[in-house]
Amino acid sequence: MSNPDDTDPSLLANTRPGDNSEPLSVSDLSRSLKRVVEDRFGFVRIRGELSGVKRAASGHLYCSLKDDKSVIDGVMWKSAAPRLAFRPEDGVEVIASGKVTTYAGRSKYQIVIERMELAGEGALLALLEKTKARLEAEGLFAPERKKPLPFLPKTIGVVTSPTGAVIRDILHRLEDRFPSHVIVWPVVVQGETAKGQVSAAVRGFNALERGGAVPRPDLLIVARGGGSIEDLWAFNEEEVVRAIADSEIPVISAVGHETDTTLADFAADHRAPTPTAAAERAVPVRAELAAGLADLGARQMRCASRPVALGRERLDACSQRLPRPETLLQPAAQALDDATERHRRALVDRVGIGRAALDQAAARLAPATLRWRLDQARERLAHVRLVPGTLTSRLERAGERLEAGVSMLRSLDPRAPLKRGYALVFGPDGELVRSAGTARKVGALRLEFADGQVGVATGDSPPAAPAPRKPARKSPPPPSPTQDDLFG
Repeated sequence: MSNPDDTDPSLLANTRPGDNSEPLSVSDLSRSLKRVVEDRFGFVRIRGELSGVKRAASGHLYCSLKDDKSVIDGVMWKSAAPRLAFRPEDGVEVIASGKVTTYAGRSKYQIVIERMELAGEGALLALLEKTKARLEAEGLFAPERKKPLPFLPKTIGVVTSPTGAVIRDILHRLEDRFPSHVIVWPVVVQGETAKGQVSAAVRGFNALERGGAVPRPDLLIVARGGGSIEDLWAFNEEEVVRAIADSEIPVISAVGHETDTTLADFAADHRAPTPTAAAERAVPVRAELAAGLADLGARQMRCASRPVALGRERLDACSQRLPRPETLLQPAAQALDDATERHRRALVDRVGIGRAALDQAAARLAPATLRWRLDQARERLAHVRLVPGTLTSRLERAGERLEAGVSMLRSLDPRAPLKRGYALVFGPDGELVRSAGTARKVGALRLEFADGQVGVATGDSPPAAPAPRKPARKSPPPPSPTQDDLFG
């Protein structure tokens, strides 16, 4: 028979006889599990395929590591994430180093990753292909983005290590072909800091101003010697590829040997198999240019002299077919002689005609003819008489107009009303006074009547002396009687 205490349900938890263990809280159990797991798995290395990679806004990196049977969550804090030598992506096989811990919020265990590496060269190549496909989809490798290289750059910028053999090969090759102004931006070409320095160098050259203290290059060469895929990995980094693709200055990529290929080669405007080949592609051979110019100069001289020689030959051929000058002038000389003779004969004939006309005119100017014409003129003058009525009517009309003007002048005479008892009032200055107020102010006045002037005073003012009287306007004389007819 079973113990009644084991099967008897109760509402309250009872402590059984002999049981001295207190119940644990969930948090206590989680902390205990966390200590056990972290003590047991304080450092582990896990190989697996990345899945669900995401970077939070805080800078932490979250992912999952899986194989064909199991999955474990992983987190990489923001303090360790910047030390990654590659960009984690889904499907890439890696080896993660860190410690296993628990996350009480979800009752799950996870690995806190302190270091992450690619699991072999195959994983590295897989990551390279994924990055290439993603950047190619963005159009960074499109042919229409490629810029033409300058034919003869004045300044060349080189991004490489200052201590390696690469820079010496480039400078030596440029000196042999066409000496140019070279600016070297020293960088580390291998390791974790290489990608930042290379991208900063490319962007730094593009940031230089034209005409500044440091000349802005016309062409950039990004170069590195050969090595393994791990040694060249900095030139596969997305940061470097984007810097090269965004460069306004044309870029030649010369990374590794002829068989080495990096993503920088796809983003650059031109890929050179070696750094030496990059120098050869950057500038032409000066001796060849000089020879070409000399050949063009010789061809120009030949081209310039050839038309002159051909023209001289044509001129000689044409001159042999031309007639002599005296032959060309003979018809004109003969025509001039004919015209001179006709002109002389025409003058003689014209003089004869003029002399005959003069003789005829002289015959008409005989004295008898002139006397006859004078007698006829006197007879016509004797028959001409002046008509008296015409002159009389014109004089009568002129007299009527004169009488009308005299009548109008008399009606407008300002002194005509003085004969009817009116008077004109003048002040001392001889101006007419037209109001009583003005008369009071003036004081002395002069009154002009029809027969003279009288001085008067207003108030106590003495009378003004009479101003000299203006001579009366003479009336026009009466119209004269009608003139008798001169011929009456």
